Amino acid sequence: MLDRDPKASQVWLVGGGIASLAAAVFLIRDAGVPGANIHILEELDIAGGALDGALSPAQKGYVTRGGRMLEDEAYQTLWNLLETIPSLEDPKVSVRQEIRDFNKMIKSYSKARLIGRDHKIINASIYGLNARDRLELLRVLATPEHVLGARRIDDLFSVHFFETNFWQMWRTMFAFQNWHSAIELKRYFLRFIQEFSRMHTLSGVRRTKYNQYDSIVRPIQKWLLERGVDVRFGVRVTDVDFDQVDPSQRLVTRLHVRDKSGDSTIELAPDDIAMLTLGSITADATYAGNDTVPELIRDRRDGAWALWETIAKKASDFGRPNTFDGNIDENKWESFTLTMHGNLLLKRLITYSGNEPGTGGLMTFVDSGWLMSIVVPHQPHFPDMPTDTYTLWGYGLFIDDVGDYVKKPMAKSTGKEILTELIGQLGFDDIRDAVLASTDVTSVMMPYASALFSRRIPADRPLVIPKGSANFAFLGQFVELPEDTVFTVEYSVHCAMHAVYHLYGVDKQIPPIYHGLTDPKAGLKALKAAFQ
Repeated sequence: MLDRDPKASQVWLVGGGIASLAAAVFLIRDAGVPGANIHILEELDIAGGALDGALSPAQKGYVTRGGRMLEDEAYQTLWNLLETIPSLEDPKVSVRQEIRDFNKMIKSYSKARLIGRDHKIINASIYGLNARDRLELLRVLATPEHVLGARRIDDLFSVHFFETNFWQMWRTMFAFQNWHSAIELKRYFLRFIQEFSRMHTLSGVRRTKYNQYDSIVRPIQKWLLERGVDVRFGVRVTDVDFDQVDPSQRLVTRLHVRDKSGDSTIELAPDDIAMLTLGSITADATYAGNDTVPELIRDRRDGAWALWETIAKKASDFGRPNTFDGNIDENKWESFTLTMHGNLLLKRLITYSGNEPGTGGLMTFVDSGWLMSIVVPHQPHFPDMPTDTYTLWGYGLFIDDVGDYVKKPMAKSTGKEILTELIGQLGFDDIRDAVLASTDVTSVMMPYASALFSRRIPADRPLVIPKGSANFAFLGQFVELPEDTVFTVEYSVHCAMHAVYHLYGVDKQIPPIYHGLTDPKAGLKALKAAFQ
C-alpha cells in the first residue's frame, strides 16, 4: 500500500534496538511521518539493544557487552543515518562528522595484533596462506550460496588454513567459529575484502569517540524525542495477529502487548504500519563481578525470542528461529570489561604493544586456551568517567576450554580469575597483585552472541518485506538482506531503510552495497595480501 498518507498512519516499532531507532529516523526524515505517529515498544528500560555501555550491574565500574567495528566503505546506510543526527557535545556537528574527526585524530594502526604463547608479538603481516589455502578461498568466493547451503566453514578448508595468521585475525575480528555458516563467511569475505590487506594493522577500522551507546544511541534517541516520538519502555509484544486471506495483501491487524498494568491489544488500521525486530544476540545475557561467575541461561527467560517463535508458526515464510536459538553451545561466548582504578596496567599495555589507547584495536592471544582477545579503547570510554579511571574490553571464543594460567574453563571463572589469566597471557606477573587489587571486572555470558552465524538455508531467515506484505516488515539481525553481512550495525540500519522506503514508497536511492572486488585497487591489494 504505497499510496498511504504518512501524516495519517500510525507506525508501531517492536523493539528498541538500532534497527527500530534507525527506522524512526528514516520515517521522519524521508517518509514524512510525524514523530508523534511513531511508537517504539521496548521490553527493557533502555533503548539501543546490543549497542550498550553502562555502569556495571554486577560490580563497581563499567561494562560493555560487545562492540562493533565500523568501516568507511561498507557502512553506507549507517553513515547516511548519522549525517542527520547532531552530536551531543557539539550540535552544530553531525555524529558522522564527529566520528570522522575523531578517527583523523586517533588513527588505528595496530602494532600487536597477534601475540604468541611466549608473550612475544607475532609478525601478523605474514598471513601464512599456502597455495592450497588460496585455492580454497577462491573456491568459496566462487561457490553460489544455494550450493554452499548449510555447510560448515571447516567443511571447505584444510587443516593448514585454520593454523594461519590470516584465519586467527579474521575469525577474532568477527567471532567466527570453525563450525559456523560457510555462507556467512563468504559474505564477509566479499563485503570486507578491502580489509584483507590491512587486517594485521586494523587501519581500516573506524571507532566512535565513546562507547557506542553514548556516541550513537543517545544522540539518535535525543533527536527522536525532540520530534515527539513515543518511546514506551517496559512493554513486551507477545503476539501479532495477521490477516492473510489475500496472499497479495497480507496485513498486521493487532498487536498483543503486556506491561506493568497487564495484557492489552493495539488495533492497527489498514494504513498503519508494524515493524517487528526478530531475535536477539544479547538475550538472556547475565553479569558477574570480581568473585562471581555468570550463569549460562538455557531456558529463555527474558522472552526476546518468544515473539518470533510465536509468529513463525503463522506463515512458512516468517523464518525458523530454532535454527538460531536452538544450539546455545555452538553460539555462546563470554566478554569482560576491566575498570582500572589507576593507570598501572594501562601504562604497561602501552609500552608492551606500542599503541596508545584507541590506536591498536584487537589484540589476540593466538595460543591461549580460551582464545582470548582484548581491546584498549580511547580513554575515557564513557563521558562521565572519574579521573584516573580507565576501561578495557575483551572476550573469549573457547570458553569451555581450560585456561593456561587459570586451570578451569572461562565459563566457570570469576572476574578476578579472568583477569589473572589475562595477566598471565601478557607476561605481567610482576604487577599481578597490584593490578588485581586495583581493578574491577565485570564478565557477561551471552548464550546467543554468534547465533546469527548459525548454519542455515535461505528459508531460515524471513525477508525484510515478506511477499504480499502490505503493512509490515521484519527488522534486525535475523532477517534476510541478500549479499549483506549480519553482526554489523550496518545490517540493522540497512534493513530499516529498506522497510521504510518500501512501505512508504520513498523515492530515494538506498546506498548500494560496496563490492570491493569491483574496485581494482582493493582487489589488487587483497590479492597481494593473500601471498604475504
